[in-house]
Amino acid sequence: MKVLSELKYSESHEWVKVEGNKAYIGITDYAQDHLGDVVYVDLPEVDTEIEAGGQCIVLESVKAASEVFSPLSGMVVEINESLSDNPSFINESPYEAWLIAVEMSDPSELSGLMSAEDYEKICD
Repeated sequence: MKVLSELKYSESHEWVKVEGNKAYIGITDYAQDHLGDVVYVDLPEVDTEIEAGGQCIVLESVKAASEVFSPLSGMVVEINESLSDNPSFINESPYEAWLIAVEMSDPSELSGLMSAEDYEKICD
């Protein structure tokens, strides 16, 4: 299982990469491995308001459909449109295959996320 030290992590297996007030959100290597081969991605539209802990994305794999929960609150400012044509990129490279980018409405929510070291502990 691969975990990147520069990212923040949620207990529901999402990762967050922060650039200024923008946060890129994806699913972890652990999550994609347990999900299986991703065959479809249902992303929210740009300008959608999302809440921390709220369901914002649905990933469908050969095994099942899984909800992705936002680790942060804010406005969706970008979606990774390339995943529509190539959803398996999530399995191939989960830390490059970001799902959405959010302009954070409450950056203090980042303090509730885990470091890579803490995230690895919950995955054992």
